[in-house]
Amino acid sequence: MPPLFRIGHGYDIHPFAPGRPLWLGGVHFPDSPLGLAGHSDADVLLHALCDALLGAAGLGDIGTYFPPSELRHKDRPSIEFVTEVRALLAERGWRVGNVDITVIAETPKIGPRADQMKAVIAAALEVSVDAVGIKATTNEGLGFVGRREGICAHAVALLCAESH
Repeated sequence: MPPLFRIGHGYDIHPFAPGRPLWLGGVHFPDSPLGLAGHSDADVLLHALCDALLGAAGLGDIGTYFPPSELRHKDRPSIEFVTEVRALLAERGWRVGNVDITVIAETPKIGPRADQMKAVIAAALEVSVDAVGIKATTNEGLGFVGRREGICAHAVALLCAESH
C-alpha cells in the first residue's frame, strides 16, 4: 500500500539586484528599491515551496520543471510554477495537506504582508488559508542575508494521498 502522507523540504536563496521588482510569496513589494536576481521573478519563497512539494512526491526539484535555460520562464511569475506543481501532484494522486514557509531577510518586513501571501499561495494550492504558514526572521546581521545582500527561505510541505 502506498504511504498516506509524504513530507518534503525546500530551500532557496537569491541575491538582491537593482532594476527588478521584488516579489515574495506571490505578492509585489513596490516600495522595495531592489528585487531579487533570477531568471523568473526570483520569488525565493515560492521556489522553496515548489522544491518542498516536488521533493515530497519524489519528483526532483524546481529546475527539472522550470529550468532557467528555457526562455519561456524569463521573468515568469513563480506563482504559475506553484499552480503547475499542484496540478502535477494531483495527476499523481497527491493533494497538499499544509505548507509552512520561513523567510530569512533583514528587509523588507514580511509580517505586514504575510496574510496576503498566505491567501495567494492558498489559492494556487487549492487549500484553505489556515493550511499555509508564513513566518519571518532575520539573520541578526550575520552573513549574506544579514548584510542585506539577499533573501533565503525554507519550506516544508505535507502531501496526502488522494486515494485514502
